[in-house]
Amino acid sequence: MTSAPTTTQPQSPVGRIPVLAVKPAVDCGAFPTKSVVDEQFDIEATVFREGHDAVNASVILTDPDGATTLVPMRCTNPGLDRWVCTVSADRTGRWSYRVEGWSDPFGTWEHDATIKVAAGVDVELMLEEGARVLERAAALDHGEQDAALLRAAIATLRDEAKAPGERLAAGTDPAVVDAMHRTPLRDAVSPTREYAWWVERERALAGAWYEIFPRSEGAHFDETTGKWRTGTFRTAMDRLPAIAGMGFDVVYLTPVHPIGSINRKGPNNTLTAGPDDPGSPYAIGSKDGGHDALHPELGTWEDFDAFVARADSLGLEVAIDLALQCAPDHPWVTEHPEWFTTRADGTIAYAENPPKKYQDIYPLNFDNDPAGIYAEVRRVIQVWIDHGVKIFRVDNPHTKPVEFWQWLIADVAKDHPDVIWLAEAFTRPAMMHTLAKVGFQQSYTYYAWRNEAEELQEYVEELAGDAAAYMRPSFWPTTHDILTPYMQFGGPTAWKLRAALAATLVPTYGIYAGYELVEHVARPGAEEQIDNEKYEFKDRRWADYEPGGAKEGQTLAPYLTRLNEIRRSHPSLMWLRNITFHKVDDGAFIVFSKKRGDDVVIVVANLDPHSTRESWVHLDLEALGLHPGEWFVAHDLVTDAYWHWSEHNFVRLGVDGEPLHIIELRRD
Repeated sequence: MTSAPTTTQPQSPVGRIPVLAVKPAVDCGAFPTKSVVDEQFDIEATVFREGHDAVNASVILTDPDGATTLVPMRCTNPGLDRWVCTVSADRTGRWSYRVEGWSDPFGTWEHDATIKVAAGVDVELMLEEGARVLERAAALDHGEQDAALLRAAIATLRDEAKAPGERLAAGTDPAVVDAMHRTPLRDAVSPTREYAWWVERERALAGAWYEIFPRSEGAHFDETTGKWRTGTFRTAMDRLPAIAGMGFDVVYLTPVHPIGSINRKGPNNTLTAGPDDPGSPYAIGSKDGGHDALHPELGTWEDFDAFVARADSLGLEVAIDLALQCAPDHPWVTEHPEWFTTRADGTIAYAENPPKKYQDIYPLNFDNDPAGIYAEVRRVIQVWIDHGVKIFRVDNPHTKPVEFWQWLIADVAKDHPDVIWLAEAFTRPAMMHTLAKVGFQQSYTYYAWRNEAEELQEYVEELAGDAAAYMRPSFWPTTHDILTPYMQFGGPTAWKLRAALAATLVPTYGIYAGYELVEHVARPGAEEQIDNEKYEFKDRRWADYEPGGAKEGQTLAPYLTRLNEIRRSHPSLMWLRNITFHKVDDGAFIVFSKKRGDDVVIVVANLDPHSTRESWVHLDLEALGLHPGEWFVAHDLVTDAYWHWSEHNFVRLGVDGEPLHIIELRRD
């Protein structure tokens, strides 16, 4: 005797209405999607069903309080089943979204009835079915106006005294269709999983940073003693009005902690420091304290608090450097030697990035006592938060465990969701992207090394594409570690060009102090400045460049000011995902636009810093919100020139004038 086979109905990976390929879904929803308040982005999905009945889709948004909002989706390519809608959030917090596919009885009836009534097939049956569909819809929570509209349509559909065409027209009237769109009748609703969505404050996406070494602001060489006198928080405070006056939003301080004495670096990264050499501020820790302490020569906590308060009064946020590494005389080295790597000869391993060696730095080993290190770093972070710091630029986060950052950022966010983390991780793409996924709001990028039009466009399209759901780029033309050949040899034209592109291609960019002075001379054999202030004091004598000074006018400060004025007056430049690249005949040019509502900015740049070039630019008018053949007024925000432009436009840019146009599209 043979037993009958048993079958088990497999659990379907799709619902009654299949909903697939949801975007954004960071690693299939393993990590949250990110946006800032009022930032728009698209949610997409593939939605379809069997047979010929109409299908539809909605996005359900859930706010931090658990309240839900239904947002209708639209099919962007009938027959290929891709649905999309644009969403945004009106406040910060932990949101979520899901996509729901559903059977659309009204859409099915409207399609079939329009065909059959016109053909005289099943006329009364189709009109009655329409009335019944609208009766179901009228029972939903419509507003009174829509409910009255549906009741009137139902009555007309059943009014046999009227012609069939008139009755059908009542049920398919655009006003009825709009009412059904606002409160749809949804059958066989099939939801996806919930996708986490973190909504953060605007500074997480957009801002203009200015980097300083506090000890250099106010530093000067004392001719009477033959020694340098360091700048302090108080003297650095005097520089803040100029930084704010240029329109920057964030003043970023390199490490302000005590600097180690053991293996201290000398000028230009030499291995021997003189008795008065200040050393690298990245060699953190001495007898005066560690990451929770201030370098005594910079001032007291009262001085630091005064600096933060002054910055705040000028509209500047203070960012500090978080460099989780220690000088050999850091207190952690003696108190917690297990936090470091001990080599076979018993010595502690210093930091290396072959062929570079950092003899003044011991890296932490997170595997030896992770709980202890985690707790101590969290305590240190709280010290700075308590003193008004809400932004941390993290030095080399890719050399620490990713799970540590995921824990730390999440733990801080529990009580301080407005804290922002910038990853300085010039490393493999997988690491850079993963750091963003686990919590870093912003990331340094390879912008400094992307100089050709084709590679720059490709890179920005990558950053503004799927990656924009979790990773926000910060473009820096130079830093205290980076001075590319392009900047070394491109002259002032290159420095204007790269600042302008950084300020317009992405919402966040940064400038390192001295950029205004075109500090372009590199240390031989290195892509960083000679006489680098990482290892010595630098007196830039800012007063010489002010009105009446010996070098008045020999600075790019007015140019940077104008760039920041343009950014602040054009909200389209404060978004990332809204960029469109346009065609141009000369491959040395790059052309792109950004649109946000009625605000449209077009940038045309000649990337060759050594010559003036001419070309024809070919604009995608539809991407600019214009009709084919339409003309507009092109207002150059750099030179204040005006032209009449349309689809095809001639440009001439380069060293004998300005290297780029930043154009405001005007319709008047």
